[in-house]
Amino acid sequence: QIKQLAGLRGLMAKPRKSGSSGSEIIENPILANFKDGLSVLEYFISTHGARKGLADTALKTADAGYLTRRLVDVAQDVVINEEDCGTLRGIAAQALKDNEDVIEPLGDRIEGRTSLHDVFHPVTDELIIKAGEEISQEDAKRVDEIGIDSVEIRSVLTCESKRGVCVKCYGKNLASGMLAQRGDAVGIIAAQSIGEPGTQLTLRTFHVGGVAGSTSVESSLYAKFDGTLQFDGLRTVSTEGTDGKKVQVVIGRTGELRNIDVKSDRLLNTQHIPYGSVLKVKDGQKVQKGDVLCTWDPFNNVIVAETNGTVKMEAVIEGVTYRDEADEQTGHREKVVIDTKDKTKLPTIIVEGKEKKSYNLPVGSHIVVEEGEEVKSGQVLVKIPRVLSKLKDITGGLPRVTELFEARNPSNPAVVCEIDGVVAFGTIKRGNREIIVEAKDGVIRKYLVPLSRQILVQDGDFVKAGAALSDGQTAPADILAIKGPFAVQEYVVNEIQEVYRLQGVRINDKHIEVIVRQMMRKVTIEDAGDTKFLEGDTEDRMDFNAENDYIYDKKVVTENGESAKLRPGQIVTLREVREENSILRRADKKLVEFRDAKPATSSPLLLGITKAS
Repeated sequence: QIKQLAGLRGLMAKPRKSGSSGSEIIENPILANFKDGLSVLEYFISTHGARKGLADTALKTADAGYLTRRLVDVAQDVVINEEDCGTLRGIAAQALKDNEDVIEPLGDRIEGRTSLHDVFHPVTDELIIKAGEEISQEDAKRVDEIGIDSVEIRSVLTCESKRGVCVKCYGKNLASGMLAQRGDAVGIIAAQSIGEPGTQLTLRTFHVGGVAGSTSVESSLYAKFDGTLQFDGLRTVSTEGTDGKKVQVVIGRTGELRNIDVKSDRLLNTQHIPYGSVLKVKDGQKVQKGDVLCTWDPFNNVIVAETNGTVKMEAVIEGVTYRDEADEQTGHREKVVIDTKDKTKLPTIIVEGKEKKSYNLPVGSHIVVEEGEEVKSGQVLVKIPRVLSKLKDITGGLPRVTELFEARNPSNPAVVCEIDGVVAFGTIKRGNREIIVEAKDGVIRKYLVPLSRQILVQDGDFVKAGAALSDGQTAPADILAIKGPFAVQEYVVNEIQEVYRLQGVRINDKHIEVIVRQMMRKVTIEDAGDTKFLEGDTEDRMDFNAENDYIYDKKVVTENGESAKLRPGQIVTLREVREENSILRRADKKLVEFRDAKPATSSPLLLGITKAS
């Protein structure tokens, strides 16, 4: 601890009762160093930090041990049972990225797995990996070098074995480095692989300070391949740049740039273009790898005017909804929107031109235009400093892993949009802001967001289903309901990996996938049809499929006529009915009437590990 010998001891974590969440930091830093000696209070605070560490470790071991035990309980019956289950489904593996930095390259994620389709070189069309083959280290390296975006691989999540999983879906057994064999207890291996590093995870939540380092100062997008550009849903306005030249400013929030190969006319990749960025390319333009596509202000989110017009402000009152702040470096005065007690006043900027456009101002935004000012389209009206948006206290460590495996709903979940559509802001009802989303086909959904939460969308934005409308953590149940089972599986796997990665622990995805497969094993019966199930029951997916297969070509007797053998409501095969009817016809009696049997319908369930076992 050189820092402690030489300089300030710095801020210390505050001691507190074990129940309360979040560690506060003591306001006054320890100013002395170990060379000059600490005062009594400083020494006490300093030792307290060390003591807390020891107490935590003792508690942590027990928690981690219990997690392992529950994981083993839920995964113990996952055993490799056959060579190939013959499924046609898989998951698309992509490199894990944080903004643009690659955390884990694609090659690392697919090595030792089985490819679902043939993988071809995007430019030369040469076959790199055959379908149904194990991806070796060399293959994985090549995929990385070529720059392939995603590879579809077989996964435990999509395996269709009746019991356990199959070799092809599991891939390489990491204990031996060979393909897994029948009878390998991969469930136990998975549970132990996840539980064992659990002792290395921290127990409590950390507040990651909003250090400038935590925001990536990304300010431009580059082309990844040579190709032709195609715009998709990009709304732009032209405006004069700083140097007086005309530039295009993006005003849509869901615009995408497609890069298309010149020769083969195939889509190479798509990139999302952020709102408020300046486009450097035109539709249909040819680009080289590494060309700049668009740039934006790395430190501020902006709101830009969409039309020419005059600025009018509404509910922008000094001391109530905004305060004047002088910039320290420049002495330039700006209006900064503050959180108001009076929830009826919502600061908005209206630009009156050919049409009226209003923009809501979130708390903390800096207004850079004046009342009555003439603005041109594409001019920046409001800047929202970006560092604020990065200050999230991440629930880290063991509690987060348990929360994910238990599939608990977070304490303050984000409000999630269920349909693709355009956002409109409604009125304020009892301290809640109403957000209305209207789809292209006229379906309307309304959501209430508490005013204390930051709203992540603007009036007139286009949002996709599953997008968060407010800040907060997304509840897994919401993802399942809106985007379906595959999305939620991917979400859980990635979130758990995120926690372990922060601690520098590497776990292969397939271990977590085994557990998630067990969590997704059951279904809820929506409509029982003619099966033996009851509506609202929780059934094993395999039982459900077997019952539906059994009833698939059966008939149900509606009227048994004068038959002695069949009764109304009985489930029989077509052959039995025909035989009975031909007997009745000979005897000139009333015939049996029947209809097709109706299968049951179900919806997938995500159960926590304690429930799933």
